[in-house]
Amino acid sequence: MYFVVTEQSGPSWDRSRSMREQERWPEHAAFVDALVEEGFVVLAGPLGDHARLREQEHRALLVVDADSEDAIRARLAADPWIRMGKLALTAIDRWEILLGQIARHS
Repeated sequence: MYFVVTEQSGPSWDRSRSMREQERWPEHAAFVDALVEEGFVVLAGPLGDHARLREQEHRALLVVDADSEDAIRARLAADPWIRMGKLALTAIDRWEILLGQIARHS
């Protein structure tokens, strides 16, 4: 099953820094890259105008291939940015794809 997960900046997000300048960026990026490699995260990235990200809430969208919302919450709880309050989950919605397709990992 596919889910769309949205996240936004949490209480420890430093608005004076860009996404890649945030504390523990390398650890967060490695965590998400590993989820992509195993096929759990299908697509991911920030929402909005990159040039204005310092001025607004940081928001991100992930498309996840998982069995349940609980499985998603459990996996993302290990993200260094979630643990330290840089990001907060705002929504997890089941997504029924009616048009097009997402390539499956083999």
